[in-house]
Amino acid sequence: IMYNLIQNMIRTLRGEVSTKKLKKMGLTVGSNFSRQGKCIIDPSHCWLIDIGNDVTLATGVYILAHDASTTKVIDYTKIGRVTIGNNVFVGAYSIILPNVTIGDNCVIGAGSVVSKDVPSGSVVAGNPAKIIKYRYDSETINFLENTRWWDKDISWLIKNKECMIDLERLKEVLKNSSNG
Repeated sequence: IMYNLIQNMIRTLRGEVSTKKLKKMGLTVGSNFSRQGKCIIDPSHCWLIDIGNDVTLATGVYILAHDASTTKVIDYTKIGRVTIGNNVFVGAYSIILPNVTIGDNCVIGAGSVVSKDVPSGSVVAGNPAKIIKYRYDSETINFLENTRWWDKDISWLIKNKECMIDLERLKEVLKNSSNG
């Protein structure tokens, strides 16, 4: 119990608000939502944020639905909706700015700043985030359907979730691979 209290205090000091509380404040979240630590979902404007099903926010993701930089100039804060589709992965320490829609089946690379809409099926990365590939193009689908070991033989694909990974083979491959 003490551990949970300390963790909650740390999250509060970092500005994190629980998903449960954000939902009470108007955040819309679908099923299978996963939010790792240090994620900030704009607590003051969470009612402008819609997150779909099967969405994962990695560590340190920041989602903003307002832009207070306009306050000194026009005496108003700009606000805008943020919509994240289904089956989306947002990489560590990415920032999603107001007035952005991320389509279904997207991957946002770590450290990206998403300032414009992301079409469904895209992989984006960078600052500002740009499309680097389409996640499910026909070449990728063909490749994934016809191979188990791929990407320089250090990654693997499990088909149908019933396939067993040969852990000893994986350990050997990782031991013998070099990253540069």
